[in-house]
Amino acid sequence: MKTTFQTEILIPIDRTIDVPPHVQLERQLRNAVRTGRLRAHTPLPSTRSLAADLDLSRGVVVECYEQLAAEGYFTSKAGSGTRVAAIRTQALRPRVAAAAAAQFRYDFVPGTPDVTAFPRGAWLACLRRAFKSASSEAFRYPDPKGPLVTRSALATYLARSRATVAEEDRVIVCNGFAQGIDLVARLLRSRGVQSVAIENPGFGALARRFRDVGIATESIPIDSGGLVVERLRRTKATAVVVTPAHQFPTGAGMTADRRAALLAWSAQRNALIIEDDYDAEYRYDREPLGALQGLSPNRVIYIGTGSKILSPALRFGWLLAPEAFVSELAVLKERADGGSPTIDHLALAEFLNSGEMDRHLRRMRQIYRHRRDVLMNALQEFLPYLQVGGVAAGLHIMVDLPPGMDEKELVRAAREKSIRIFGASHYRARPRKDEPAIVLGYGCATEPLIRQGIQELARLITRSSGAARAKTMEART
Repeated sequence: MKTTFQTEILIPIDRTIDVPPHVQLERQLRNAVRTGRLRAHTPLPSTRSLAADLDLSRGVVVECYEQLAAEGYFTSKAGSGTRVAAIRTQALRPRVAAAAAAQFRYDFVPGTPDVTAFPRGAWLACLRRAFKSASSEAFRYPDPKGPLVTRSALATYLARSRATVAEEDRVIVCNGFAQGIDLVARLLRSRGVQSVAIENPGFGALARRFRDVGIATESIPIDSGGLVVERLRRTKATAVVVTPAHQFPTGAGMTADRRAALLAWSAQRNALIIEDDYDAEYRYDREPLGALQGLSPNRVIYIGTGSKILSPALRFGWLLAPEAFVSELAVLKERADGGSPTIDHLALAEFLNSGEMDRHLRRMRQIYRHRRDVLMNALQEFLPYLQVGGVAAGLHIMVDLPPGMDEKELVRAAREKSIRIFGASHYRARPRKDEPAIVLGYGCATEPLIRQGIQELARLITRSSGAARAKTMEART
């Protein structure tokens, strides 16, 4: 069938049957509208184009359009052509209305940046330059490792900002941290790794991702100095996933002696370290700690993401891998999705090379530091007896609750007051009732709402604390 019209509609005309073509055309268009295949307001091809495409006379198509317009299936206005009318259709499947996402007045979701501050103008300019300078080759199927110019820009940027050590041939771009860790999990499975150590508390989806490929996980506790390496030594793990710069969710920064001990464990066991460097760019009290990868580039796979520094919608992520693993990771990436969108990554290269990333981060550090200060001051004012752990970094804090408080009940009660908070048990391998805590994010909350939200939350915590003390006294008597 020819397709000479701008709006393409599949309408086969069978000339081997006794039904006249004009009748077939009417029936098919009418049925397409009734069933919802042609949706309301869909523009239809011109009568001349449709007639040429179906090898019919234009008069037949004109007559068909007029008949269906008279029946109420089509509408026609001068200057806008003919369109499908808005009528009640008999859809092939009932459409299920998408549930509206809950909107919270006080949203303390952790790990989410302020997407309203995304540098749209600068990004659009970089995207335009990327389009303008891209060769024809850029529009072919992508290199699974990503465009060379992007890998070079990332290697340069990470070397100066995170003290990593890797040339562009060791960089693989991916679709966010999620794909990065999935690729690494498949790599470990192919290399015979049976057990991986993960932080506890930590990113909740890690254990499932490793289980999905047949690898067991062992949970290692976190204290104020980061991962407890002594506990790691007692396991059979031959790989570990860590967030040394800013542990999630406790906020701890791994101390120098712990870093040295972790690297020593890796060398002694010939084990691999997977470094999740998810928000290290945001440190407010001092310069960020350099990446572990820079201290041992042949034993560390570094995973970075653009979700916290730019936007999770862009799905930017990157791996820096030891030379021995790069080729296999590239094959796994190609099998996963054929490669990431080239043009988007060319824009990222422009964004990095032009200095726009540095400008954006300088601006956002000031914003997030102020929001963190407002949050800390509000906690000191309304909940001065609660302990806040971790370093001054990132987009969240973890707050210890009074002993005996029902963490899950507090989260539920807060949601009823339009306050979104997350319980620390959500991130623990085994929830502990004796260590209740909540995680508060401040990336997408404005300063006035941060203070108001903590004031409201303080009322709930005070009420819950009283109830918990009453239960304790009743149990003793």
